[in-house]
Amino acid sequence: MTVRFPFDNTYARLPERFFARVAPTPVRAPRLVRVNEPLAAQLGLDPDWLASEEGVEVLAGNRVPETAETIATAYAGHQFGTFVPQLGDGRAILLGELVNRAGVRRDIQLKGAGRTPFSRGGDGRAALGPVLREYVVGEAMAALGIPTTRALAAVVTGEAVLRETALPGAILTRVASSHIRVGTFQYFASRRDVEGVRLLADYVIARHYPDAARAERPYRALLDVVIRAQADLIAQWMLVGFIHGVMNTDNMSIAGETIDYGPCAFMDAYDPGAVFSEIDRYGRYAYFRQPALAQWNLARLAECLLPLLSNDTSAAVAEAEEAVGAFTSCFEQAYQGKLRRKLGLLTECEGDSELGRDLLEAMAANGADFTLTFRRLSEAASGDGDDAGVGSLFADPSAYDEWGARWRRRLEQEPTDAATRRAAMLAVNPAYIPRNHRVEAVIRAAVDEADFAPLHELVKVLSHPFEAQPAFARYADPPREHERVLQTFCGT
Repeated sequence: MTVRFPFDNTYARLPERFFARVAPTPVRAPRLVRVNEPLAAQLGLDPDWLASEEGVEVLAGNRVPETAETIATAYAGHQFGTFVPQLGDGRAILLGELVNRAGVRRDIQLKGAGRTPFSRGGDGRAALGPVLREYVVGEAMAALGIPTTRALAAVVTGEAVLRETALPGAILTRVASSHIRVGTFQYFASRRDVEGVRLLADYVIARHYPDAARAERPYRALLDVVIRAQADLIAQWMLVGFIHGVMNTDNMSIAGETIDYGPCAFMDAYDPGAVFSEIDRYGRYAYFRQPALAQWNLARLAECLLPLLSNDTSAAVAEAEEAVGAFTSCFEQAYQGKLRRKLGLLTECEGDSELGRDLLEAMAANGADFTLTFRRLSEAASGDGDDAGVGSLFADPSAYDEWGARWRRRLEQEPTDAATRRAAMLAVNPAYIPRNHRVEAVIRAAVDEADFAPLHELVKVLSHPFEAQPAFARYADPPREHERVLQTFCGT
């Protein structure tokens, strides 16, 4: 077989306790749903070959590339606050790692490829609906400029999977900087395998954060840089109205990417307490709690690294507390800086954080749509902008009028002209997000009618979230009352 995937597999060279060697389970009748042609090109892969019969066999797990070393990785994790010492890839199998022409290394993983030693009684499969949700939302996040795992392809398997009912099965080919999680460190730490923690930390430093290797204290530098990456990531989530839904430690990537799009959602009307995940019955991972939960997860990572920080336990704990404590300031700096940009403020002045906070409070009190409010502010940023268009989103338009007057006074202090400001705001305030009702419509068409045209159209629209697309203007609209999606569901 011609080498179509020139894998260079470094994780599979770690000790055997880091993973289980397992091959994908073949499926009956694989059929291609979609290949991500731009991503394939970035990876140095031929999209036409991926769409061929031979390529689909690989994407379905029916054929394993000769350079692959198929493994399921081991990890643990806190799930809704309860520690589970062994989780691992229960339905995902890593084919290998690709290094593109720019020297960037990426994992290629089949999600839904069959049982592994970590399946814990599960079937190892994925249903079509969750696969399409992850494809759509992950690619939307990438287009928004937010670090994320991505979808290279989706195939249907020709087999049913049983959840509450029989559903069409599918496999997602996922691409990630790596699939190492906070829970991966917890797996070794919970076994008091300090050498395993050290080997993993050294691997992460070499693969993701090589500057840490040159620091005076590499493991403290590693902890610091992971904390900064997560603080920036969560700030970006918050400012597009994204709710992950299951921020367990096994769903937090050490590489600082959004990973594991299960019952995730984007808010329509701004509600800081919003919860969509059907399994988050007590709101642990509500929108406004995401920064605090990220910090909690990072504290669990710091606990794992304690033996590497110092031989003196008290000194190690003090270092960990200092590092984790810095998350708050890192997050606030990232969040406020990005919020100022969304408001058209390119300089920093006293009172800016209050200005942003007051807008969000008015939006929450008046049911204003999160995405449309900021997009229309962008349109209103020119001197003759349409404030009424923004105010109409508020149940009580006067709530916006008062804030809008303050905002315009603040804009007068900016050195930029109105046209430049408007262009800068349009570049950070999307018109199009994967609204829940649109994603649900894609899933229903695919599952109920085997119709993938809505999927292809939605992915096309979301690939240019900041551009005006008059032919697809309806995709910017919030749901009508009967279209509202109140709950999203996990695929397992």
